Amino acid sequence: MLQTPTEFKTQQERVYFQLREAILCGRFVPGRDVTLRGLAEMLNVSPMPIREALRRLTAENALALKDNRRVTVPHMTATRLEQIVEARVALETQAAMRALPHIDAAQLEALKTLDDSVTKAIEIQDAEAYIRTNLEFHCQLYSHGPNDVIMPLIESLWLQSAPFMRLVLNRIGLGYITDRHVQATDAIANRDTLALKLAIASDIREGIGALGQEELEAAIAAGRAAQT
Repeated sequence: MLQTPTEFKTQQERVYFQLREAILCGRFVPGRDVTLRGLAEMLNVSPMPIREALRRLTAENALALKDNRRVTVPHMTATRLEQIVEARVALETQAAMRALPHIDAAQLEALKTLDDSVTKAIEIQDAEAYIRTNLEFHCQLYSHGPNDVIMPLIESLWLQSAPFMRLVLNRIGLGYITDRHVQATDAIANRDTLALKLAIASDIREGIGALGQEELEAAIAAGRAAQT
């Protein structure tokens, strides 16, 4: 998922990508600490590769280190979420526009197929599948352009917001989601740069950007209660 290598050169690399995918899919619950030992047992590895993976993930602001043995998802507020949304809009619209000239007919069909998976996830109210397939659509789109500098920044923003998106979707459902990917693929087919920019911006703002402080706080409280 999201440019994960098919073969890992080291155990540290494998552990990093496993934890990264777990965060992106919302399997880390905001407000609940996890321990280094617990993660090591979960992945059946020694603490050393866990420490290295956590070092990288804390540097990406995906996790916060509470002490030398516990980590948690960083606290989220409506103000912080607004900043993440606006940063995503700025970077992802740029990435999409840079990719547009390089997308051929076969690649466009692949994007449409991915969007079918997004639509299916919304229909069956599967929050994890929606988050995963939605991010895969965006990642595949941007991967067609010269975005090597932008993509790590974008993925850092995804890591910061995905756990909260999962919590809220679990609580309120996916009924409020408007899939703007059809507008995006139509814009690609028509080579319409402005329409693509607007579709990507709307997709972000009407998704994660539509969450408010009340929804965040209620979802986090529910997530904590479910773990007790």
